[in-house]
Formats: sequence, structure tokens, C-alpha cells
Amino acid sequence: MIQLRKTILLVLISIALISCNKDSDKTELKENKKEESKSVSKSVMNFEGNYVTDDYSKRNEDFDWSAVTITKKDDSTFHVSVRSRADNKKPSCTFDADAVMTDTVLKASLDGNNIVFTLDKDVLNISTENSEDIDKLMYYCSGGANMAGNYTRLNEPLDQTQIDKRIFQKFLTLQDISFEVYTTGEGSIQNLFIQPSGLKSNNELIKSEIDGSVTNAEIEDLNSDGSPELLIYMTSAGSGSYGNVIAYSVNDGKSMSQITFPPVSENPVAKVGYMGHDEFSVVENNLVQRFPIYKDGDTNNKPTGNIRQISYKLVDGEAARKFVADKIIEIIPEK
Repeated sequence: MIQLRKTILLVLISIALISCNKDSDKTELKENKKEESKSVSKSVMNFEGNYVTDDYSKRNEDFDWSAVTITKKDDSTFHVSVRSRADNKKPSCTFDADAVMTDTVLKASLDGNNIVFTLDKDVLNISTENSEDIDKLMYYCSGGANMAGNYTRLNEPLDQTQIDKRIFQKFLTLQDISFEVYTTGEGSIQNLFIQPSGLKSNNELIKSEIDGSVTNAEIEDLNSDGSPELLIYMTSAGSGSYGNVIAYSVNDGKSMSQITFPPVSENPVAKVGYMGHDEFSVVENNLVQRFPIYKDGDTNNKPTGNIRQISYKLVDGEAARKFVADKIIEIIPEK
């Protein structure tokens, strides 16, 4: 009987030890997952900063170089800017886009290209989702250069005496008429430049001062008259990020006139729950504006309402063309 009790006791102790080991393994697994999560989170934060090509170290020997600057806009969106040396020649590469965090890489879709930004320690790689599209990144460069490749993190400010100081830059062409849109300046007050080419009468540079920053620009023949419209999207400084549109319409291929864009605050239906954070795009020859709806008590960074979408048509006014709200709908945001 005593021997039986000893045997049972040994079995119970063995079971307890096995259980403890399993619990220990589970705890270790959880800790490893936490460390992996921290590591991923850290790599996300590490995307912010400046990255340069190898020839940056030889810039004082007159070598050309390019730099990538990545800034965080919100929890999942980053702005990617590529600039090149511009002190003694035309910049070789210029690029601006917002990229969305997907797993541990950034992805941007621009001009039909799916561009991927991958970070391995301090080396940033720019490529395309489809390897066959890699040559399409030459579009953003001149002289046969390609934006694709590796860039190394720079732990000091970029050389401001050499780099292209344009904050935003985009070149757009439609119906044999082109526009180069770019901004310069510091802080919330910037200078907007529009250089048209291909107009029959007037291709003079247009310069204006804006309070805010340009986020994107598009070109489209919105009224199907054979001449394009230029749309420049901008956002105000500050936490509200209120959007606005600066637009021009080409008159019979000869000259261009500014289009009036109505503020949301003047629309009794659209302005309810409006606190900025606008997005603009051209959809089927209409200008579309989207923004989150804020309910009473919502904080600026946490709207709880739906997404409001306003579709604008381009119409002829008494003195000039203007955008008029055509449809206003609400969209349930994806969760």
C-alpha cells in the first residue's frame, strides 16, 4: 500500500512538472510575440527620416545625388518625397506621394504604378510591386536615371546648399498642353508656381501665395470641350487640415482662367459635422471631395460618423467657370 502511494505521488509530481513546463513555454511564446510586435512597431517608426544615394558622400566632388525624405502623416500614412541635387543643374529625380503602411512595407499608387518602399535596417529600397514595371520609375527622373534602388539613412540634415528646395512638384500633360506645378517656401505660407506650355496665346508663369500646402494635382477634361482643366489640391496648416482646390480651365487651347471652388461652410447640408481632413480626386469627369463626419463630442483625431462625399460638376458661370455641388451622399466607412 505504501509503495502504491509513493507511485501515485511520483506520477502527480511528474504531471505538475510537465504542466509547469508547458505554462513556461506558453509564457515564453507570449513574450517572444510581444518582442516581435515591438520590433515591428519600431521598424514602422524607423521609416521616418532622410535617405541618400551613395554619391551623396562625394557631393563636394561635383557628383550627382538623390535623397528620399519620409514623414509620418498619421498612424498608417506617410509622405514620401524624392529630391536631387539642384545647385548646378536641373534636378535628376523628383517625386511626391502618400504611401500606406501594409504589413512592414510602404506602398504608394501613383500614375498607375504600384511603388513599394522596403526598409532593411538603415537601407531603404524603392521598387515596384511587379518587377516588370521597374522601368516605369524612370518617369520621375531625367537623363536616363531611375528612382528605383537603395538609399542609406542619413543621421544628419540634408545639404541645403545643393538640394532641390521645391516642396511639391508635379508635371502633367493632356491634349498637347502641359503644366509644371511646384511650391517653395517655409512654414504655412508657401509660393505656388504654375508653368503652362502648349497654349497658343499665353504661357506665362503664374505665381501666387498660399496659406497651407499642396497635396496633389490632377489634369482632366472635365467638360469634354477638347481642352484640359488643372486641379491643385491643398490643405491648411494645423490639426484641422481643411482642404481647398485651386483650379484652372483652358480656353479653346489658347489661355487659362481660374475656376471658382465653393467652401463647404457655404453649403447648409454639407457643412454639418465638417471639421476638415478632406480628400480630393477626379472620378468620371467630376471633382469628388470626401471627408469624415464629426458628431458632438468627437475629438479632432477620432471622428465617429460616416464619410460624406460631394460630387461637383464644372459649369459655365457669368464671368468664369465654377464648380457646383451636384450630389451629396454618405458612405459607411470600412472597419
